[in-house]
Amino acid sequence: MSSSELDPRVAICPGTYDPVTLGHVDVIERTARIFDRVIVAVVREPRHKTVTFEIEDRVSFLEQAVSHIGRVEIQHFSELVTTFAARNGAAVIVKGLRAISDFEWEFQMNHLNQNLAEEIETLYLMASAHHSFVSSSSVKEIAAFGGRVDDLVPAVVAERLRALYSD
Repeated sequence: MSSSELDPRVAICPGTYDPVTLGHVDVIERTARIFDRVIVAVVREPRHKTVTFEIEDRVSFLEQAVSHIGRVEIQHFSELVTTFAARNGAAVIVKGLRAISDFEWEFQMNHLNQNLAEEIETLYLMASAHHSFVSSSSVKEIAAFGGRVDDLVPAVVAERLRALYSD
């Protein structure tokens, strides 16, 4: 797809969302205030990590978590993120950053994506202060040890994590 076919008003927010956190929802909400169309792109089978929830669950959690936000749609994908973006006419990839440790990984991914599709830009949104410590991994660990995650994830996710880790 040529850069003239990409729409600068369309952005994707890619991730595994395993599970979606309130930090993710915050980034998606803020992205929807900037762009006319936001596609939350859920990686079907990530290569760099093992997922806890199946793709159908992760998509369902997201649909429920962002149903209040206009201009947002949820899709899943199993291809390069730049290929997915181009196929959907998105000129921008939006990623949230929580800490310097996120930056190192995203810096590398940005350069690889630029090499693959220089016409697609990546925009980074800093996590809101009250979400900067929240990650899907930490949420799963807290839940696995019986801790409350209700203030960290959407209600549907908190309920599902309680069920998953209850003995």
